[in-house]
Amino acid sequence: MGFKILLINGPNLNLLGRREPGIYGSDTLAEIEARLQEYAASRGAELQTFQSNHEGEIIDAIHEAAGWADGLLMNPGAYSHYSHAIRDAVAGVKLPTVEVHLSNIHAREEFRHQLAIAPVCKGIVVGFGWRSYLLGLKGLLDVLAEAAERT
Repeated sequence: MGFKILLINGPNLNLLGRREPGIYGSDTLAEIEARLQEYAASRGAELQTFQSNHEGEIIDAIHEAAGWADGLLMNPGAYSHYSHAIRDAVAGVKLPTVEVHLSNIHAREEFRHQLAIAPVCKGIVVGFGWRSYLLGLKGLLDVLAEAAERT
C-alpha cells in the first residue's frame, strides 16, 4: 500500500554534518533524507521532507499534512523538550507519529529527559544516529500496514 509520510525536522537539524559531529554524527540532513527516500520507495511509500527552525512553520506543516499524509516521522530537535504547541498540533491532527532523535537524549543533560511531544506519539526511537530515522520510518510503515490489514 502506498502510504504517504511527512518527515519533519526541527531547529538546527539543517546543520547536521557540521554541528557537534561527536554527538550528532557526520551525516548531513540531505544524506539522511536520501536514505529514507530510498527505503520508503522500497516499501512502496512516498516520503516528503520538511525542515524549519521556526515553531509556527512546523505547526503549519503538521496541520497541512492532515490533508494528505498517513503518518508523521519527526525529529523536533529542541522543541521536543518544551513545545506544547507542537504537541497539541500532533494530537489535533491524529496522524500516527513517531518521534526520533539521533543521540540518546536520556544519557544527556537533564533538560533533554523531558519530552513534551512523545506522549502523543505512537513511539520514539533514540540513540541510533541516522538509523533512528530509519527505525522510526520502518516502525511507522509497519504500524500503518497492520492497521490497513485490519480494515
